Amino acid sequence: MENLLAGAEMLARVDVMIALLVGSVGGVIIGAIPGVGPAVAIAILLPATFSLEPIVGLTMLLGIYGSSMYGGAIPAILINTPGTAVNALTSYDGYPMTKAGQARRALSLAYSASFFGGIFGILCLILLSPVLAIIAPMFGSREIFLAALLGIILVVLAHRGQIFAAGMLAMFGIFLNTVGLDAVTYTQRYTFGLSFLSSGINLIVVVLGLFALSQAFFLLTNPDSSPDAKPVSGSLTAGFKELMQHKRVAGVASSLGVIMGMIPGVGEFTAQFMSYTYAQKSSANPDAFGKGAPDGLIASEAANNAVPAAAMIPLLALGIPGEALTAMMLSVFYVHNVIPGPQLFQNNIDLVYGLYLALILLNVVVICFLMVSTNLLTKIIRVPTRFLGVMILILSFVGVYSLRNSLTDCMLAAGFGVLGLILKRLNLPIVPIILGMVLGGIMEVKLRSALPRLKTPLDMIDRPIAMIIFAMILMVLALHLRTLIKEIRAHQTDDDHDLHDTQMR
Repeated sequence: MENLLAGAEMLARVDVMIALLVGSVGGVIIGAIPGVGPAVAIAILLPATFSLEPIVGLTMLLGIYGSSMYGGAIPAILINTPGTAVNALTSYDGYPMTKAGQARRALSLAYSASFFGGIFGILCLILLSPVLAIIAPMFGSREIFLAALLGIILVVLAHRGQIFAAGMLAMFGIFLNTVGLDAVTYTQRYTFGLSFLSSGINLIVVVLGLFALSQAFFLLTNPDSSPDAKPVSGSLTAGFKELMQHKRVAGVASSLGVIMGMIPGVGEFTAQFMSYTYAQKSSANPDAFGKGAPDGLIASEAANNAVPAAAMIPLLALGIPGEALTAMMLSVFYVHNVIPGPQLFQNNIDLVYGLYLALILLNVVVICFLMVSTNLLTKIIRVPTRFLGVMILILSFVGVYSLRNSLTDCMLAAGFGVLGLILKRLNLPIVPIILGMVLGGIMEVKLRSALPRLKTPLDMIDRPIAMIIFAMILMVLALHLRTLIKEIRAHQTDDDHDLHDTQMR
């Protein structure tokens, strides 16, 4: 209770409340505009948050992160175009409901399921925090190194069908982190005699290039379009009552969102597909899914919105981000010399509880805002895509230049923007690069710290938690190898059947 009061006191400030309001409302608007997304918005705002206090900057970023999926459901339901990538499944049942004249019902269900999932995730996070406070100090350098290694492996393996590409891009991110002056030996690494690389490649420059500038280039090189969403009439509060008729689906979907959110590299996509599959298989009318089933809409939105709070667990407890958005938030901690991990729960517990309360409050602010402004947001959806591209381009370069007043940073960001555009065109993932940079840096520091105390390689896993994490790494790799063998055998069986059929003809 003492910690909750300290967190509430930290939150009850004018600047924090303004940041919460800006982040919450801004996140909904950004989520509602197809082609932008929270990653772009957070990347653009990141340089500005460095000059703010940690609680103010993190509250704003959390507002965008936690509220964008609410807004992303609006175009997914009304025009069959997800506002954010993770709202893709929302359109499966949301848009058919709109075509059947039930747009108001679909939006109301999406809002109520999102609110339920968001609050459920936060309550799980608060209940788990005492456990985190006990376990976190048990993590030394070798345990955090192994946890970061597990995170990279999970991120790579999460990209089914693109594992080799994801692995190479993660290694490229690790390489980028090594460029510059080595802080321990004071030697130049991979600078190739170029003075501007001596200070290293800034993570924010890479983030802005890969996410914001690449999206601007993508919008500017595609044909201009202006989506048309029709206004919705009637009250949007009925969804809460209907949600209670599907409380089992909402509860399971939210639980899956929490579990998947805690695992680095998994996140919203896996959570929503698992919850959607569960809802369909457990439904009395599975054929209705994809044609306007309320269970499918609830499963997708509840799972999506339970993830952000859960994704904060590995970030706060171990300092290990699970995906790109929490990696960006990690940089805000570092700038203010607040290091997430075992010491955070001992030295800055008021900040931790302040963030918990901010997450709860942002969900309340968002749901109230949506109840009165949905029709206004349908007008914002109509913004021309090339105009959006120009605005993102300008704001991105302003953000990059404001970091160090460096034109070199702007050129580097533009280079990464082109790389990001190429990766988008090739349908290759961008996230492994960012997580490679962040987790690679953590692994290097922790390995160097652990090595003086190791006499043999087996000493790396001679403690219980280190052994458990190492066993998890082996288990994940073994399960993936087993899946690959099964797929190869199934493919060979299909080829044999095709050959047999050809011979019979």
